[in-house]
Amino acid sequence: MPNGLILSTAFTFGACIGSFLNVCIWRLPESKSIVTPASKCPRCNTPIRFYDNIPIISYIFLKGKCRTCREPISIRYPLVEFLTGLVAMATTIKFGISVESLIYFIFIAALIVTTFIDIDHQIIPDSISLPGIPIGVLSCLAIDSLQFKDSLLGVLIGGGILFIIAWSYHFFTGKEGMGGGDIKLLAMIGAFTGWKGVLFTIFVSSLTGTIIGVTLMLLARKNLKFAVPFGPFLAIGAVLYVFFGPELISWYYYGLYIQ
Repeated sequence: MPNGLILSTAFTFGACIGSFLNVCIWRLPESKSIVTPASKCPRCNTPIRFYDNIPIISYIFLKGKCRTCREPISIRYPLVEFLTGLVAMATTIKFGISVESLIYFIFIAALIVTTFIDIDHQIIPDSISLPGIPIGVLSCLAIDSLQFKDSLLGVLIGGGILFIIAWSYHFFTGKEGMGGGDIKLLAMIGAFTGWKGVLFTIFVSSLTGTIIGVTLMLLARKNLKFAVPFGPFLAIGAVLYVFFGPELISWYYYGLYIQ
């Protein structure tokens, strides 16, 4: 396992990237540039000073409020930074200091952005999933455990399965069910994880989605009809596969074998 200095450096790097991810989460749904202008308070539009833009620390120092207007700042900002820092640490522990670690960090960072955008707006930007597909396929050149044919099959199966499900639902009900964004997102996931990762992701996302969906309905104690975004559950399944998928699959098949 990497030593403490390496892990703390990885966390700091990840938290800084998390700050950028917050910009993407805020601006991509509105088709705004993620480069310019500089970050500003969403309430009073005052540009944020560089010393007030230090990941996590600035939020704590300012007690979660804008320095100028003193309006509260969403706790999501430091949470995204903290989460991305943890992801950087986790990929470093799992894959060491390597190109493979960087690739999976970028992949999961993209999933973080799509997750929060999907929660807020029920959309998954094509600007993330579509470029992510060829990038994922090409990443097999640097990931020994991912073969080109597996990555390509992951794209075809991932996009194909959800397309068939969405088409079938629309055919039999006349209503839109699963969005095209989910289809493209699973195709991107397949590019980075291969066809086994796609099947694993579908199983885990369906299971977690069902559990959370039923729980929300029971808590509401009504027959409420509301849209639950599926993107976050796909992201959960993909992240679990990156870190534990092959081991869990081997454990499952071993259990079947010894029975």
